[in-house]
Amino acid sequence: MQIYVVQQGDTLDQIAATYGSSVQDIINANELNAPNQLVIGQALVIPIIGEFYFVQPGDTLSSVAARFNISVEELATVNGMNANQIIYPGFRLYIPPGPKEPITSNAYIEPMGEEVSQTLETAARNYTPFLTYLGLFSYRINRDGTLTAPPTGNLIQTARENGASIMMSVTNLEGGEFSTEVGHIILTVQAVQNRLLDEIINIATEQGFRDVHFDLEFLPPEDREAYNRFLRTAKDRLSQAGLLISTALAPKTSAEQSGQLYEAHDYQAHGEIVDMVVIMTYEWGYSYGPPMAVSPVNSVREVVEYAVSEIPPEKILLGQNLYGYDWTLPFVQGGEAARAVSPQQAIQIAWENNVAIQYDNQAQAPYFTYTDTSGQEHEVWFEDARSIQAKFDLIREFQLLGISYWKLGLAFPQNWLLLNDQFNIRKLEEEE
Repeated sequence: MQIYVVQQGDTLDQIAATYGSSVQDIINANELNAPNQLVIGQALVIPIIGEFYFVQPGDTLSSVAARFNISVEELATVNGMNANQIIYPGFRLYIPPGPKEPITSNAYIEPMGEEVSQTLETAARNYTPFLTYLGLFSYRINRDGTLTAPPTGNLIQTARENGASIMMSVTNLEGGEFSTEVGHIILTVQAVQNRLLDEIINIATEQGFRDVHFDLEFLPPEDREAYNRFLRTAKDRLSQAGLLISTALAPKTSAEQSGQLYEAHDYQAHGEIVDMVVIMTYEWGYSYGPPMAVSPVNSVREVVEYAVSEIPPEKILLGQNLYGYDWTLPFVQGGEAARAVSPQQAIQIAWENNVAIQYDNQAQAPYFTYTDTSGQEHEVWFEDARSIQAKFDLIREFQLLGISYWKLGLAFPQNWLLLNDQFNIRKLEEEE
């Protein structure tokens, strides 16, 4: 796959000709509803085998080969050149595809209400081929240790048909919010804890789930050790039942990080006890906060650098959002919540308001501002092919287990194309 950023005056015909693709292939890959409505600054994925690189000032065959981790001889051969040949700015070099690396991928799916919506059923059908796990969010813990299950519709069957294993996400959500009190009860009342683990094992074995995923948030800081003890007990019992265990962790940058989100999450202990962790590296930009990138790569990197010092990297799934936000300006603390938008919606908003998409190189994230029909200013931050590629590069750099998406339901076709193009998705059934 090739990532291309639309410039002033570009047409799909010109882009397709430049990269030896076809207009229809580009339309299909990027799910362009109106192919003539390109936005300046919009990132497109060009479906070709390998990619092209346009020589920049100062480049040599040797430096380009090193950049793409191939030999000078191979680069010269595939381009019909001599290995000592001088290359000039603007010259197009073909870069052959490298080997695909294995990756574990998870995506949470959150059915709401009494039934699974058709949107989520379709998302599961379209994207479980690219997933190791489909994380059913969530089985909510009641104060007596029983569980309230989400509607599942055809999700479990669809996942199995596409080789994805089911992750049973267990939370201390109560009334739509994470409950500190429910968390405390689970971790400190033995009878409730026993009932909870009994129920989890019964449901997981009956439904054929593979992983039990504890997403316990807003826990009292003083329950840190109680949470660790609970996980050790859960690990013993779940392992006996043939089940994996995983946890969701707040994005910390040090063991001493303060705040109720962080203090009860002991990175070192989780790394020792559970089979894998999902680090929730998103929501720097969030619905009630000021406008900024949802998962800026510079901030994500700081979390990963700390995480790998406490947790084996082969146990870490990097959290990644599949959405962005549209903030109404000026931002007022405690005011109106930003509207969640898919990457596709964000591009449509930019086109409708005739504004170019900018790119923050430090955060590695696209954004733009616009004024709506009522004269209100807005700021939009979202994800595109470039921002997701930055996260893939981070996963490779730190040799992490893989990636975990929050959450299915908003369209981001480029992510799935790039994921499938660059990695071999692990399927547990195939490995056994």
